[in-house]
Amino acid sequence: MFAVVLLLLPLLSAASPSKLVDRHDDNDHSHTAEKRLPSTWYHDAAHPVHELFRRGAPTDGATYPVVGSDAWAKAYPPGPPASPDVTQLPTEWVNALNAAVARGAIPNIPPSTSSDGNNPVYPNGLDPNGPEVCSSTEKCRIDGDIWDAPDGYVGISFDDGPEAGTQTLLTFLDQQKQQVTHFMIGSNLINQPNDFLAAFNRGDDIAVHTWTHPQMTTKSNLEVVAELGWTMKIIHDSTGGRVPKFWRPPYGDSDKRVSAIAKAVFGLTTIIWNQDTEDWSLTETPPGTTADKIKASMQQWLTGPKNPGLIILEHELSTDSSNSFIAAYPVMQQNGWKLASLAQLMGNNASYFNAANSGSAVSGVLDIIPAANATKSSGSSASAAPSGSSSSSNSSSNHSNANAQ
Repeated sequence: MFAVVLLLLPLLSAASPSKLVDRHDDNDHSHTAEKRLPSTWYHDAAHPVHELFRRGAPTDGATYPVVGSDAWAKAYPPGPPASPDVTQLPTEWVNALNAAVARGAIPNIPPSTSSDGNNPVYPNGLDPNGPEVCSSTEKCRIDGDIWDAPDGYVGISFDDGPEAGTQTLLTFLDQQKQQVTHFMIGSNLINQPNDFLAAFNRGDDIAVHTWTHPQMTTKSNLEVVAELGWTMKIIHDSTGGRVPKFWRPPYGDSDKRVSAIAKAVFGLTTIIWNQDTEDWSLTETPPGTTADKIKASMQQWLTGPKNPGLIILEHELSTDSSNSFIAAYPVMQQNGWKLASLAQLMGNNASYFNAANSGSAVSGVLDIIPAANATKSSGSSASAAPSGSSSSSNSSSNHSNANAQ
């Protein structure tokens, strides 16, 4: 069990890109996780990741809090704007970070700064695009991070959920019988548990998009651990014990330090993208793009070369952003692309370390580098298809400011 003081403060109102809504009371809705949440939980006591996300057996006939209940929500930190309090971290997470630093797995790169949403700036004259830092905002590709899908594939994923566009997106995906990956903001799960459960129960893959959606390179080592760890924990606790494999940095903002913490402490592989719709800005005032511009970009990408495959940055922030994907979906099919959930495509047919997908059983076969030995991140591609990955970054597009999602 965690040596952690549960945070009982109510969620703060959002000053962030993601809208937060009132927390649900215990009895205001019937939140069910259907058959995918087991009555008993599998735990491999010897495995380091499960040591970081352990849930003991309920005592005295008690049960775990229902996903979406007030008791469930109180186990987690407040939401934006501040990152979770690092003094409230489970000791296991802090120990794992300290061990990774001690063995030299975490580069000693200072946090960046960013003013007015501009690209991060590093102190001491450090070059963000140089080999020491390798900022993904500058399109520098870190060995082991994933930017491209295998040749001929579109790895489908959506950021920032659950949000206003989630229901529209899920309705369409149900009609198409298409599974996708959701890079979810941890605090958003608390505020829209029904939409989270709808995505999970239909078999979609759930991945990490941090707790409060910050520029991660501006955060201290402990703050990075907090942003990732709490999001992993709420996914783990709310999906029958599944441990996610993948995370995506908000704004595409990572570097060698942040990527190394994600891998060495939590085993997470960083996924970026090689095309950006900028659909997050559809509902900005004034809009940063239009549906017609996204349609034209999609037409260009989807009728172009299939080497490398496509990882397109898309969002479920609004009905407008979801509808942009819906409009492009037939173009993907008509041009002969193979469509797959991004986590399935990149995870050797396993979306989680201890489960093949959101509908399969949680097992004891864990695909992860043990934390005590992890010193270098390594990417993977689906065994069902050649990776076709490209090391070039000229087709990559990153957000250039903190208004991007």
